[in-house]
Amino acid sequence: MDAGWFTEGERVAVLTAQPLDRLLDYRAPEGGCAAGAFVEVPLGPRRVMGVVWGPGQGGFDAAKLRSVARVLDAPPMREEMRLFLMRAADYTLTPLSMMLRLATRAPGLGENPATRRVYRAGAQAPDRVTDARRRVLEVLGDHGGLGFTLGELSAMAGVTTSVVKGLVVQGAVIEEAAPRDLPYPHLDPDLPGATLSPDQASAARALRAGVASGDYGTTLLKGVTGSGKTEVYLEAVAECLARGRQALVLLPEIALTAGFLARVEDRFGARPAEWHSGITVTERRRVWRMVGEGGAQLVVGARSALFLPFQDLGLIVVDEEHDTSYKQEDGVLYNARDMAVLRASILGAQVVLASATPSLETWVNAEAGKYARLDLPGRFGVAELPEMRAIDMRAETLPPERWISPTLERAVAARMQAGEQSLLFLNRRGYAPVTVCRACGHQIGCDHCDARMVEHRFLKRLVCHQCGETKPMPAACPSCGVEGKLAPVGPGVERLAEEVAKVFPTARVAVLSSDHFGSARALKEQIEAIAAGAADIIIGTQLVAKGHNFPLLTLVGVIDADLGLQGSDLRAAERTFQTMRQVAGRAGRAERPGLALLQTCQPDHPVIRAILSGDEEGFWRAEAEERRAAGMPPFGRMAGIVLSSPDVQAVFDFGAALARADGPLRAIGAQVFGPAAAPIARIRGRHRVRLLVKAEKGAPLQAAVARWVGQVKPPHDLRLSIDIDPQSFL
Repeated sequence: MDAGWFTEGERVAVLTAQPLDRLLDYRAPEGGCAAGAFVEVPLGPRRVMGVVWGPGQGGFDAAKLRSVARVLDAPPMREEMRLFLMRAADYTLTPLSMMLRLATRAPGLGENPATRRVYRAGAQAPDRVTDARRRVLEVLGDHGGLGFTLGELSAMAGVTTSVVKGLVVQGAVIEEAAPRDLPYPHLDPDLPGATLSPDQASAARALRAGVASGDYGTTLLKGVTGSGKTEVYLEAVAECLARGRQALVLLPEIALTAGFLARVEDRFGARPAEWHSGITVTERRRVWRMVGEGGAQLVVGARSALFLPFQDLGLIVVDEEHDTSYKQEDGVLYNARDMAVLRASILGAQVVLASATPSLETWVNAEAGKYARLDLPGRFGVAELPEMRAIDMRAETLPPERWISPTLERAVAARMQAGEQSLLFLNRRGYAPVTVCRACGHQIGCDHCDARMVEHRFLKRLVCHQCGETKPMPAACPSCGVEGKLAPVGPGVERLAEEVAKVFPTARVAVLSSDHFGSARALKEQIEAIAAGAADIIIGTQLVAKGHNFPLLTLVGVIDADLGLQGSDLRAAERTFQTMRQVAGRAGRAERPGLALLQTCQPDHPVIRAILSGDEEGFWRAEAEERRAAGMPPFGRMAGIVLSSPDVQAVFDFGAALARADGPLRAIGAQVFGPAAAPIARIRGRHRVRLLVKAEKGAPLQAAVARWVGQVKPPHDLRLSIDIDPQSFL
């Protein structure tokens, strides 16, 4: 790539976000353009946005070249960003145009920034100074030359908008147009942070030193739930900001953002920029622009924030780095944890991977010395880790259609008597996972997917958790037509809430499940209310395992600890261990001791024993040894191929043809498994077939897979997606 300037008429290569597999040549516009410039170019009858990628490719008649239509008013894409997108595309085997789409997910990039009316102090004195006018002038004086909107100024001064407008008429206040995309408030890294324990202070010094070095490095920050990892890595953020560089903190859930933003404001005196699906279109454009212009020092966001155009990124924190939500499973298939390490290595930035239960990949990299490792072995302050015990469900007497054991029931009752909170964890949304007809045995499935529909009683509908299709709960069986015989099988959180209401009729119950909240704001309000003591019993899915602090919560009851151990998922044991440890860690914050009770029919299962014993290192060593012996990740490499088509025969035929053409894979010693119907064999009316490629760790997998799939041309209605390092095998 050429980082230079292209004069008018010079041949330039432009990458667009259109589904094309190549760069397109154009002539540089009047006045020229820089490499990395965002431009608008003609493509057929349309004009589309693109980025000047470098010198033209040649091979096309220069006389027939069309000219770049215009250069957009946006900071040019930096060379390191273009390099990151190319390397990410090569690693994930994704067309570069799709990577560019990820990096330009802000509306109105081609438009001039919108303006708004703002109000500043004027040079004239008003003819008379009333108390209301004085307050307006004091607010403007206290904030220097900062401009306020009419609503902001009147609210801060405690006056009506007519008072402000009256001062404008007299010249005491100036009304003017200002860009809507304003820089974010300054974050002050010199403000005092939290008082750290000796372990925290030692870890913070190490992270600060890494940031101060200006070199690339990745550190695993491992600490039990409640050990204060956030306070430690915020010190690394402070060091980064003090050196004039930008920082990025990735969080796995929007629900965690509000509480984290408040902590950032406490630490640095202002709120950072935030980037996730819950922000407005206007704010999305503002974040994108300010990050590129240096007007945002810190961004807190979801995985896609990795693709923002940072001007000088010095630190990336991946909080709860083990979380599965960091893997994007549609469109561009990438793992944000791995892409964070890639981007930092290009930039000379530091990465902090924070987790109480790290992914096996990260644990192995730390063991091998590829990553540094810092441990926070104890909880912060006086809080102690919860006691963990199993409830052997084989020894419990439970009536039919009940899931709370007598032992767990007594423990919840004791907590209610003491004015404390209990959490009942069940990682199943809805009322019941299956609805079956007791007359004919039919299980109600989705019309478009090979999946059972889940009853959501509060919606009074059946919902497919694969494609989102919903339908009313029928009175009669759709198969045999008999009424009154449809029955729910198994519990979801709604059914558990129904049981809790019967067993504990006086309890205040809160259900935390993503289905129950229409907005991030509503979820935030519920979490704040629970933290303030508004519920006696909390019923939740995996949403509750992620970073929430409920000071009154002293008991965690896991309804079905065996649930994640079922099936043949490569990472089933790892994920069960992580989830159970994370959920159990919710108990016993502050001064109250906590207790975690796991209902299980397999108390002697190695994973359950490891959870109860707290021997985390022993668990990781055993899990690593099993994977090593099988040549599975992270000691081997895998690629998943998913084929889908409305025609079931066509998709199997193509899969078989692909499997037969495995010469490029054999050349690197890789094996091909399949084709086989995917566990969920139909989604949205498309039949799905999977192939799995397994290779040794050092094998050049991507190049071989690219050659392999390039040999056979799929039918027009057949989709082929490649998943390097697959996390899900559905």
